[in-house]
Amino acid sequence: MDLTAVRAALADTARRARVPGMSLAVVSRDRVLHTGGTGFADLEGHAPATADTVYPWFSMTKPVTATAALRLSEQGLLDLHAPVHEYLPWLRAPGQAQPTVWQLLSHSAGLGNPLPVTWIQPADAPGPDQEQMLRKLLARRRAFRHRLGGTGHYSNVGYLVAAQIISQVSGEPFPSYVRREILAPLGMDSTGFAYLPGHSAATGYVRIPRPLTPALAAILPPGTLGARHGGYTSLNPFLVDGAGYGGLVGSVLDAAAFARLHLNDGLAVPPGTASAPAVPQGHRILQESTARAMRDIRVKGRQFDHSAGWFRKHTKVPHESYVEHFGTGLGFWNIMRLYPEQGRAIVLMSNSSTSYDYATLFSLILRMPWT
Repeated sequence: MDLTAVRAALADTARRARVPGMSLAVVSRDRVLHTGGTGFADLEGHAPATADTVYPWFSMTKPVTATAALRLSEQGLLDLHAPVHEYLPWLRAPGQAQPTVWQLLSHSAGLGNPLPVTWIQPADAPGPDQEQMLRKLLARRRAFRHRLGGTGHYSNVGYLVAAQIISQVSGEPFPSYVRREILAPLGMDSTGFAYLPGHSAATGYVRIPRPLTPALAAILPPGTLGARHGGYTSLNPFLVDGAGYGGLVGSVLDAAAFARLHLNDGLAVPPGTASAPAVPQGHRILQESTARAMRDIRVKGRQFDHSAGWFRKHTKVPHESYVEHFGTGLGFWNIMRLYPEQGRAIVLMSNSSTSYDYATLFSLILRMPWT
């Protein structure tokens, strides 16, 4: 099939948004349909952006965290409808109803969402103790700021709590459980909660006027900002403080393997192309009913409606039934979208904080006569 139009649309998307580089993967339930990239993963070295380039996922990690929680539920180790304080006794909302694990995952627990721009550290520095970080974060402000079970309020804090519960219940660090139960069975070998050796990483960039650079540097950990490249300021490699809400680093190809898991209702099946990692035939990570429940969008929010791990804009086009999650942060802007009815998923990652018009590209991809 001639994919010239898709490649041109990808390049045009990056050009219009003035994004240095983008990586794309398109999959069906049974195979990888297309992978590619445009522009540069690194402006200084002119390394091209490809499907194997690794990017920080930021909040695109949340569907993985939700999948881990629901897997523990299926293993009989976690009650999704139990109050959170049954697993973390120190986290109790005094004088009010107690949120459940499911409400954490669906952003209906009433938790606030402080700006996480400073929740990073250099990639070669040891990260903070996750429980201590969470306790300090919640102690600095009123944790429960919204009505429990009411309008959905997106909360990174809720996923920090969820990751701590997963660690408590599984008896091991959250990253270890996710690696063993999800990433490894799916063959996601370039993805982890750190930059893994042997994989080319994208450099993040922010577009900021030179006179404002010192102000940005003052609120970030020392050494975060790198050199100037034209209108961009580069970012030295960093990791997110808070694995459960946004700590993964990996490629679009690996993200597409995770997306295929959910297109197949929790069943990991080997793709039909040699370019993607092989996985055990018929390895079930979630039961079909569980995976479908994750896509059942029921919690109404202000801009997005939520389920466990996925959301959807209010203004969804009627003939496009999808769920998705963004992954945006300092120097990067990503999206993973599933079209369950069409049996398609698209992952797009970029190395600039600038948002972009992905809708035109996605619409073209859906219209392509994939065979």
